[in-house]
Amino acid sequence: MGEKRRTYPEELKRNALELLRTSGKSAGAVARDLGIPSGLLNRWRREEAREGNGAKAFTGQGIPRDEEMAKLRREVADLREANEILKKRSPSPRGRRAGDEFPV
Repeated sequence: MGEKRRTYPEELKRNALELLRTSGKSAGAVARDLGIPSGLLNRWRREEAREGNGAKAFTGQGIPRDEEMAKLRREVADLREANEILKKRSPSPRGRRAGDEFPV
């Protein structure tokens, strides 16, 4: 079956990113030196960049923004469904078509 996902301590992540910034080496070279996949190091770099906009980097599963995103997606789905229902239920008044004249 699938392998269990490996987790790394936050200290290692921060040290790896510091090494990447100060060494002048490429992300691939730093990752090889540390024995981690280069894509992982690049992901850590993106997550750290997001930290500047108020989100904490390396937060793991169940972070508040994920919960809020799931809540907002459910709300959007509910609103779209309600909108479709209203579209289907909004015929012109009393079954008359737009061109019909009203009796005087």
